Amino acid sequence: MYGRSVNAAEPDVMTAAAIARLANVGRAAVSNWRRRYPTFPKPVKEGDGSTLFSRKEVEAWLVASGKADQLATAGRTDTGTQALDGAVSSESARVATADLSEPAAHDLSAGQLLARVMVSLLPDDLDTVDSDLPAVLDPACGEGTLLLAVADRFGDQVKLVGQELRPEAATTAAANVRAHPHDPPYEIHMGDSLLDDKVGEHRGSAAAVVCEPPLDLSRWPAEELAGDRRWRFGVPDARDGELAWVQHCYACLGLRGVAVVAVSPRTCVQPSGRHVRKALIESGVLRDVIALPAGMGSESDSDVYLWVLERPRVPSPPVRMVDLSGVGTTADIPQDHAAWRELFDKTDDPVCRSVPHAELLAGDVDLLPSRYLRPRVDVTADDLDRVTDRLRTLYRQIGRGLPRFTAARPSTHATVTLGQLEWEGALRIRSRDTPPRKGDVLLRTLGRPPVVATGTAADDSGVAQVLELDPSRLDAHFIATFLRADAAALPVANTLGALSREDLRRCRVPIMTRADQRRYGDAFRRLGELEETLNGLARVSANVITHTVHGLTTGALAPDPR
Repeated sequence: MYGRSVNAAEPDVMTAAAIARLANVGRAAVSNWRRRYPTFPKPVKEGDGSTLFSRKEVEAWLVASGKADQLATAGRTDTGTQALDGAVSSESARVATADLSEPAAHDLSAGQLLARVMVSLLPDDLDTVDSDLPAVLDPACGEGTLLLAVADRFGDQVKLVGQELRPEAATTAAANVRAHPHDPPYEIHMGDSLLDDKVGEHRGSAAAVVCEPPLDLSRWPAEELAGDRRWRFGVPDARDGELAWVQHCYACLGLRGVAVVAVSPRTCVQPSGRHVRKALIESGVLRDVIALPAGMGSESDSDVYLWVLERPRVPSPPVRMVDLSGVGTTADIPQDHAAWRELFDKTDDPVCRSVPHAELLAGDVDLLPSRYLRPRVDVTADDLDRVTDRLRTLYRQIGRGLPRFTAARPSTHATVTLGQLEWEGALRIRSRDTPPRKGDVLLRTLGRPPVVATGTAADDSGVAQVLELDPSRLDAHFIATFLRADAAALPVANTLGALSREDLRRCRVPIMTRADQRRYGDAFRRLGELEETLNGLARVSANVITHTVHGLTTGALAPDPR
């Protein structure tokens, strides 16, 4: 029922990754189960880099806890409350594409990565808030990206509450949350949260709030809402809609509650919002201001800052200023709470500093972290010389390393379906709960191209089907590349964005000798390595350029006089 074991030598044990595939959830879900459910099976082996569980005990627990059929009931469960101004059935609600395994950072969209980062700033102990089931709110939830990230981290131990102005987005958000494998309780309401707050019953009691306010807020109805009690830090100017959202989010918080709100740089410095920023600092509400790399918000070229707010402590601590705008890649940004704590605990880190209130309140109450952090130079001039020399060498090597190809006549190769190859025993099509082995061909979710398994943790990201090949008859890179071309031509209708087994069996590859397959496979492999190298060089080059510009503009570097 659950597929073969994780290890042929140990058929009765399995890893946490194998449990995640078995239950059709992400690794975060398994970690959450271990932490929150005392009845979850204890490991039968720990140490030496591996943690193994009894397959029999895991299967029994999944059935007893109801986790085994979460995916089967996704989209049909009665859990949660839909408040979309009318009943919305599971048939009429469009379920958006969802990868049910935990994706790697490079597989996430900008919005998904931002959501993961924002949710990771929430404390681990949301369940200590005085509430039967802690509520986490997003008053501008869009299609539910932030709420899904909350569910990824906290599972069904919190209640998700969202409101969205656009009917289509609200419907999609409800469908997305309903289809989440953790099956969290939820409410999704439709309407303008500032003007018609339909989650008001949670005001003053939410355990947490996460929000990326809509960008089309050049103005907001300041006069209409001037007397609202939410503006305890001052009525925002008509040009400062994000400051209205910041206060709206804070008003929802209960005791020990934390809010993470994404704002634009102008909200950090605009003179018209100075009085609100000043009041947030003086009251001790503003805890952190974090600058993120450009492009992590809804707009690909926009700068994003995160404001972390909490019910004030006495005495109020300084405000932490964190500047991550210059990190090498977005994958370097902390994405779990432990990583943030490690960063905050460093006293000499050039990207993080606790700034006293008096220093922040001087002048225009500028909340750009770059104003309060010492100039950062990660490399010296000699270091840059060595790196750029190395880059020049690599680029020359890339030019020499391009594969050579000869002109060929139009292909006259006969083809064979994967179904026929399976019938002949040349391959086996396994389900996504099968632990990939080095040399397997992996069909992945979200329409991503097939890859050859490397035997590393990267193999576990977004696996939809596993092709187990007979290496004496089939070359893995040959199959993966021709499958990439044929699979791209087939329509995909399921929510995983991946081919079904039957669609996969209809895909065709050319009939070639093993030697010819190897020639094609080697060329495909080299092209793949070249593509990966070029992508890496592009990232490294961009990073070198960014740090060089920073060094030149701060005076740490000067142009070569020669």
